Amino acid sequence: MKRLYRTSRGGLAGAETLAPARQRPDSRAMSTLLSLGHGYSARALAARLIPQGWRVIGTTRNPAKAEVFRAQGVEPVLWPGDLGPALAQATHILCSAAPDGQGDPFLRAVPGIAQARAGWVGYLSTTGVYGDHDGGWVDEDTPLTPQSDRGMQRVVAESQWRATGLPVHIFRLAGIYGPGRGPFEKVRDGTARRIIKPGQVFSRIHVDDIAQVLEASIRKPNPGAAYNLCDDNPCPPDEVIGHAAQLLGLPEPPAVAFDVVEPTMTPMARGFYQESKRVRNDRIKDELGVSLLYPDYPAGLAALLRDEAS
Repeated sequence: MKRLYRTSRGGLAGAETLAPARQRPDSRAMSTLLSLGHGYSARALAARLIPQGWRVIGTTRNPAKAEVFRAQGVEPVLWPGDLGPALAQATHILCSAAPDGQGDPFLRAVPGIAQARAGWVGYLSTTGVYGDHDGGWVDEDTPLTPQSDRGMQRVVAESQWRATGLPVHIFRLAGIYGPGRGPFEKVRDGTARRIIKPGQVFSRIHVDDIAQVLEASIRKPNPGAAYNLCDDNPCPPDEVIGHAAQLLGLPEPPAVAFDVVEPTMTPMARGFYQESKRVRNDRIKDELGVSLLYPDYPAGLAALLRDEAS
């Protein structure tokens, strides 16, 4: 197990991870991804890159997660901490961190990110930046008119990343699902509900498709581009819950009106239901040549069940 030590900024870091770049003269001979806020989607990307010989460095606030990262082949950096050596070695940077009231926390805490030598930078945003369109279609050229605080903060963070002058690519993610984030658990334990709000539609994306789009962009960079990441089938959310129950051979969860359940919702869930739109994904196909692994929720949910059984 690698030893953790205190950095000059008071954080913890793995001794090998934060070794000065001059001690690794060949550190840029390989492709190195620095993953800021190494979360669910970034882990899926790392799982594709590491078997190809990539080095992946990921930040986390949790020392326990650092050990999990190592087991997955990712070099952990405990945050807050000194990112200087990792930035010096990174050929690629991905930021998955959620913004706060002042925008992106990494750019604020580490102004030196703007001087990074990375040839590709990705920022994971949200389709919430488009706001509500009453079920209509949006694409990457649609004006950004966010209505939720979350969407507004993402617009600010997108602008901050673009302002760095780095080769930034913006990825606007729809609702994410995948292993550990499917509807099956709630359907099985009887807590699932089909929330009915007339005219409400969502777009969604399987985490494995997020990872393949990110890799495709790395292989074919286009600095300044924005991409919508979603499948081909925007639909009412109650359809997904009903289909999950059908796959499990269980009764369809009860229907409940949105107005009835809204007071019990989290602010994030309530924000989702305040916006209705269909998101186009043509650009990831036409420009990056992506063929979705799971072009709709029936394909994605069936795959999750197969994974559970294997």
